[in-house]
Amino acid sequence: MTTHASTTIAQIAQLPNLSMENLWSLWDDLFDRRPGHHQRTYLESRIAYKLQERAFGGLPNHVRANLERIGETGEVPSQKRRAERELAPGTTLVREFNGITHRVTVMNDGRFEFDGRPFKSLSKVAREITGTVYSGPVFFGLKPTSRERKATRI
Repeated sequence: MTTHASTTIAQIAQLPNLSMENLWSLWDDLFDRRPGHHQRTYLESRIAYKLQERAFGGLPNHVRANLERIGETGEVPSQKRRAERELAPGTTLVREFNGITHRVTVMNDGRFEFDGRPFKSLSKVAREITGTVYSGPVFFGLKPTSRERKATRI
């Protein structure tokens, strides 16, 4: 562990032992203004975050922008991978597995219908079909397998 990291860890570990006066002094060194409330655990957590941010760097700009957008709109973006998001409603995916042909239809709300039931992701459908954890986009041929990706790098 680097000296810088161990110093930061030591500073954070000491926060619960600081007097409120010293905690506020540290807050004032790190932040432009004081918060609207004075709960100790809140102060400690924000100070700890700021110390880590200074020592190790902050969030990447794209992550910060996404979090700000969520805070402003209250809407959390879909966790679906690009391969799943780009499928148009009504699209039918076909896959043969163990001699049985399986059909999955993309629904208007972004879910997937399989065997008369809705699923939130292709991976859930692939698990239903195979009985094991499996990448849905890979299972349905929307994304190459890791072996195929490695072969194209050579």
